[in-house]
Amino acid sequence: MAISKKMVAFAERSSWIRRMFEEGGRLKARYGADNVFDFSLGNPDLPPPPRFKEVLQRMVDEEGPGRHAYMPNGGYLFVREKVAAGIGHEQGVPLAANELIMTCGAAGAINVTLKALLDPGDEVILLAPYFVEYNFYVDNHGGVAKVVNTDAQFNLDLTAIEQAISPRTKAVIINSPNNPTGQIYPAATLLALGKLLADHGRENGQAIYLLSDEPYRKIVYDNEVVPSIFQACANSLVLSSYSKDLSLPGERIGFIAVHPDAAEKAALLDAMTLANRILGFVNAPALMQRVVAELQGATVDRGIYARRRQVFMDILDRYGYEYVKPKGAFYLFPKSPLESDVDFVALLLEEKILAVPGRGFGAPGYFRLAYCVDDKVIEKAAAGFGRAMAKAKMSQG
Repeated sequence: MAISKKMVAFAERSSWIRRMFEEGGRLKARYGADNVFDFSLGNPDLPPPPRFKEVLQRMVDEEGPGRHAYMPNGGYLFVREKVAAGIGHEQGVPLAANELIMTCGAAGAINVTLKALLDPGDEVILLAPYFVEYNFYVDNHGGVAKVVNTDAQFNLDLTAIEQAISPRTKAVIINSPNNPTGQIYPAATLLALGKLLADHGRENGQAIYLLSDEPYRKIVYDNEVVPSIFQACANSLVLSSYSKDLSLPGERIGFIAVHPDAAEKAALLDAMTLANRILGFVNAPALMQRVVAELQGATVDRGIYARRRQVFMDILDRYGYEYVKPKGAFYLFPKSPLESDVDFVALLLEEKILAVPGRGFGAPGYFRLAYCVDDKVIEKAAAGFGRAMAKAKMSQG
């Protein structure tokens, strides 16, 4: 077989979201799109903020040499200045342009960072439930993923994290607000994690970096605040994108921000800038760099997501589903009424409801529902959630 055996195996492991997407296509073709309730994909459906169109049109109309040419691999300096100012304000730590790199989305940011940090066999701690691609990103660069479970409320288990640290640990990846749970890690817990990593880094003779994946930072509810990772840990990086807060996932625009006091900062930035090029990204998209520079602080109307969250929670409450109330992002992560999350997702599928088994996120026994869909899709699915729960109870005697 000419195809990489590793990639064949990876395709099997990462297939849950793809399978549900493909199954959704078959169901929509058979029953009509209005009769299928697809909560499988975290693909924002809200339009970008109104100002996006205005800025984009102005950037397209502006003329001049080199508008679509290569630029420094880290991005335009004037863009990095504006983004650094915005991120520095969010984090409560002043940030300079040369401490920031523009990337091809958050996925590009994570891969660039891991390429810069990892030697073969180095370890990266992932906190389950986690974004499914993290495992593959770590493997891309010769690393070994060590999965640590969060607690019953999906908060960090510092004891478990400490037990997973070894002399080969190079990084810990956190995602807050979290995909798939919507949890936001408390400031006090992050501060304790920062101290834990600093202590073990000194003991092991090398820094352990805290990588904070933050594309949902601005999508929060109930006056929740996402704590500053920079104030919790000096050896920290913010890796993010404009995919969710500006509804621009297809434009592939993001950034890496490095704490001003990070260990070996200059060497790390040099390595990441080189990685941006040699991984084939070369540089972040020129047009989108110029656009997002003008949209610092802008966001979609998160009140729409808040309304959908409430509608969905009311439905789940009505039929007796157990879940932790999400504080941010646009996902619910209920507990499966059956021991097997795959079996329960199959019951939902009988009701033409598409969900993703929790095992795809390293958390069997749960399932993910994405509410970045029209309100009517959620409302029309209500009875199906009731019937699926009834079937689950009947199957248990």
